[in-house]
Amino acid sequence: MLSSLPGQLLYQGYIVLFGLSAIACFLSLKRSLLIDDRDTRYGLFSLVLVSGLWAAAHVGYLLAPTAETQYLLYLFGLVVGFGAVGPWLYFCSAYTGRSIHRSKRIQQFAVALYLGIVSIKLTNPLHEFYFTTIPRSDPFVHLAIVHQPLHWVIMGLAYALAIVGFFMLFELFIHVGGDTRPLSILVLLTGLPVVLDVLGSVSRSILEFTYSSLGVAVFAVGVLFIFADEFKTVQLAGGYDDPVVVLNEDGTIRDYNQPATLIFPQLANSIGTAVSEAVPALSSALSGPENDLIRIGDGDTQQFYQLTRTPIQSGQTSLGRIIQFIDVTEREQYRNELERQNARLEQFTGVVSHDLRNPLSIASGWVAEARESGDTTQLDRASDALDRMELLIDDLLLLAKQGRPINETEEVSTESIANNAWNMIDQGDATLTIENATTLIADPERLQQLFENLFRNAIEHGGDSVSVTVGTLSEASGFYIEDDGPGIDPADRDEIFESGFTTNPDGTGFGLSIVSEIVDAHGWQISVAESATGGARFEIQSESTTALQ
Repeated sequence: MLSSLPGQLLYQGYIVLFGLSAIACFLSLKRSLLIDDRDTRYGLFSLVLVSGLWAAAHVGYLLAPTAETQYLLYLFGLVVGFGAVGPWLYFCSAYTGRSIHRSKRIQQFAVALYLGIVSIKLTNPLHEFYFTTIPRSDPFVHLAIVHQPLHWVIMGLAYALAIVGFFMLFELFIHVGGDTRPLSILVLLTGLPVVLDVLGSVSRSILEFTYSSLGVAVFAVGVLFIFADEFKTVQLAGGYDDPVVVLNEDGTIRDYNQPATLIFPQLANSIGTAVSEAVPALSSALSGPENDLIRIGDGDTQQFYQLTRTPIQSGQTSLGRIIQFIDVTEREQYRNELERQNARLEQFTGVVSHDLRNPLSIASGWVAEARESGDTTQLDRASDALDRMELLIDDLLLLAKQGRPINETEEVSTESIANNAWNMIDQGDATLTIENATTLIADPERLQQLFENLFRNAIEHGGDSVSVTVGTLSEASGFYIEDDGPGIDPADRDEIFESGFTTNPDGTGFGLSIVSEIVDAHGWQISVAESATGGARFEIQSESTTALQ
């Protein structure tokens, strides 16, 4: 009879096993309420509560004095146990930073599915499609549960849904940079009892129970008591799509996610190291103001991040801070382009109000004098003034065009571009030498305009017989164009790229400004130096180049 059960060792082992699981779950409830994130707290609390009730139901089943009471308690465990699937998925979604658990449609579907399956279980005494019972005396006297095919169909569904949660967690563990092996082992232990579920269906030595509550108890104790810091840190670092670095209060690196290693490769294997030692650039950025912008890379690969700091606290105790890098590259590119457009608009306004008005006034004056005097030679001077206006307008339009964003680029050779540009200008007796060449990722049309303007500049200031040389900068980081003319006064080098600056009375002052716009549009840099012969040397820095032998 059932009254003889307490004397059996295996029977007592079952009671202790499920009893400890229930106690572990109930003791973990209070600790779960300390979790900062509301959704994670709610999900884990619900999971631990349901699993504790499930384990307690199994204890009650084993201790029940009658078969009828055993039947009811096992049925109660079935109803409560399937209810653990929802909290498990809710917890996994919240902990990994997803929003699946907030979907009203998914919540409604989950409730409907749960109620439908519970109705099948509650009506089992009528149809016995889910399980039947048989009195047995081995391994001890008890009311044995014999699961029917429908049970395994529903359990298969529950296992499949649980695996979705496992996938979420392991994906998060891969996403962060810290050591997640302890948490990974805990997750694996959570699923291990499924082996007992299967063995129970084929061996009389193991009760045909669902043992999942044992795994949840191990998981709860592990993440809430033993590896609580790791549990919290992984969520902090992995719960963001943006690059994130988690620092301790003393400035040592506590964790980071994989996106952070893309902008700071030095983070790899840096946990426990002072940020100033492991990543000096990050330490320098942290010394700036809140929401400061930092720039990573140059040229086409340049990115902008807004740096935010979020404190980590436990009650009134500060534990560190989360450093988040929000990608604002598109916003900054738009703002920079808007600033360039405003600058060009100011340039246009200045040209219209001064440079164009001046020759227009001159032309108007000569036309008026020609009318009064009848001397048509004055019209030639008016024509010269109008030619000057046309030249200014052409350069102004070209300046506006070259400053626009570049949408399409291709690989081009500076040798080919230089030769094409040289053939497009009036060289006189000037000579062109190409010492070596590079390939560039550039807009060919604009790059040729750059070469043409620098060639014209060399001839205008160096004379018809000037020698022009094109070459590659060291380490193929760009190219240069230099001449053997009189050079550029060092006092003027900071101003030569400004619109309207010229030392030639017949020039418009836009030639080098157009060059500067083309360089900026490519994300390059230009500087002025002196050639070996004392002439002008323009150096264009670009990382996207390859030396041609």
